[in-house]
Amino acid sequence: MNRQTKQRGAILGLLRGGYCHLTADQVYDEVRKEIPSISKGTVYRNLRVLQEMGLVSELNLNDTVSRFEAKRDGHYHFHCEGCGRVFDINEPINKELDRRIADRTGYKISYHQLEFRGLCHDCRKK
Repeated sequence: MNRQTKQRGAILGLLRGGYCHLTADQVYDEVRKEIPSISKGTVYRNLRVLQEMGLVSELNLNDTVSRFEAKRDGHYHFHCEGCGRVFDINEPINKELDRRIADRTGYKISYHQLEFRGLCHDCRKK
């Protein structure tokens, strides 16, 4: 049984508190402000445990590092090619797409991730 630890609570609180799409290193940097003695290994381990518990999602976008967010209703993401930020897209997941692909291929689809890429408003103004 996974018990709630101070470290795990701090990580989850950070991701639920408006900080989202953070890399594990960014989570570490932010949580260290609250728990200076926390190690990087502890952050990585707890991110995995929170994923296994279904409380955190890992965004493994077409990027070199994973990003994390508190799990909530499915949604898509926009990745700015200018500044590298990731934004939520308020568009529900198209479950019909999962069904069509499963019917066509015979695969059992658990979920899909879709990433839109381009330039955010700030980068477009530059």
